[in-house]
Amino acid sequence: MTPGGAGVAQRHDQPTGGPAGRTGIGYEPGGAPGARSAVVDGPYGGNDGMYGPDDAPYAPMTASRSGDDGTDRGAAPDIGADLASHMADEVLADYLHQQSADFLRSLRLHRESGSDAEGAGEAARQLRRAARRISATLHTFRPLTEEAWADQLRSELGWLSGTLAREQACAARRERLMAALQRLTGRGPERGDRGDRTGRGERGKRGDRTTTGSSTGPATPSASSTDPDPDGALSAGAARAGALLDRQLTLARTRAHSAALQALGSSRFHAVADSVAVLASEAPLARTAAELPADEALPPLVEQAHRRLTEAVAALPLSRAGYPYNAAALAADQRQDAPWHQVRMLVRLSRYARELIAPEAGDLLLAEAGRALEWHRDAAEAAAAAAAAARTPRIAPATAYALGVLHADQRHEVEAARFAFGRVWLPRTPDRKG
Repeated sequence: MTPGGAGVAQRHDQPTGGPAGRTGIGYEPGGAPGARSAVVDGPYGGNDGMYGPDDAPYAPMTASRSGDDGTDRGAAPDIGADLASHMADEVLADYLHQQSADFLRSLRLHRESGSDAEGAGEAARQLRRAARRISATLHTFRPLTEEAWADQLRSELGWLSGTLAREQACAARRERLMAALQRLTGRGPERGDRGDRTGRGERGKRGDRTTTGSSTGPATPSASSTDPDPDGALSAGAARAGALLDRQLTLARTRAHSAALQALGSSRFHAVADSVAVLASEAPLARTAAELPADEALPPLVEQAHRRLTEAVAALPLSRAGYPYNAAALAADQRQDAPWHQVRMLVRLSRYARELIAPEAGDLLLAEAGRALEWHRDAAEAAAAAAAAARTPRIAPATAYALGVLHADQRHEVEAARFAFGRVWLPRTPDRKG
């Protein structure tokens, strides 16, 4: 990320609209087709995140700066009297102590969960949640910390969070792709099983190498180029495509689970836990943090994080993404997805920074923007998984066709997520319908 500077790039006033029962930013009837269901019923709803949003469902908000009165939703929060009456080291240390205690508590719950897979998964999510907040705080407020120590711990927390996230990522991706296949074919599990039995499913490689001219039964549609029924070809290959994805993602999840267990038993992890235990009692902060009032030292760094975010958002093609069915996201290209992923990380940093200086004033703009970008990330990675499965050697044409349709469906989800983000972030203008 580029070095920041003083000041905040201000956005235009945000008119009435948004989530939590309000209308306006693409949620109301009459918006783009699919926008409402995509945002309200998207895969990120009520989930704790990676997989899912980057943190647990946001705490109830007693004060919001999210623009029902036309104020700037992207502006830095007001500094309350509590912050003004403390020194910077007191505010930083208190927040880091709290997150470190949450980390250690989650680690204990994870160890005590034993064979309870659900309990272990929840403990791992809470562990990652605390690790992300510690890492983000050390990054945003780095000038007020012992930088060498903070950089080392931040790197190790990133390794730990990423390692623990992979297993749930594979599980969530499999669930997402299986649900998408059922939705695209209009088949429930029982009908899908029946179709698989008719088409012989994955009984052997011979079935997957069968030429398009052969037929396994009168109810199995042909996937040849002369087949006039594309829906029939999709149904014929959906069961095999689902079985192929299930094998690949289950194997990836098993490997991720083994890697997580190995990481939790490693000396590297124990060193991280020891560092967090130290942080829970004494935060290594720079001497300047004890010499500056919190309302003078912390807000400029929060504003710097927000400025980086607004600069990154300004580089996105929101003018095109703000219109439905623009087809900009249909091409699977990591280079066009990367800027959106970067914005997702910057949204997280800005949210956590504001949470530190104004915990009672949650920001609905950043919360909703983060959810839309999590949806974007999930859809992009699911599309990549479908494309990877389609490259499997010697699969039947009908299987490849179903995987291609699935890939296109997930890239449409990427497009819808970009549309939703633009509707949340940008103010509405008269020429924007909906």
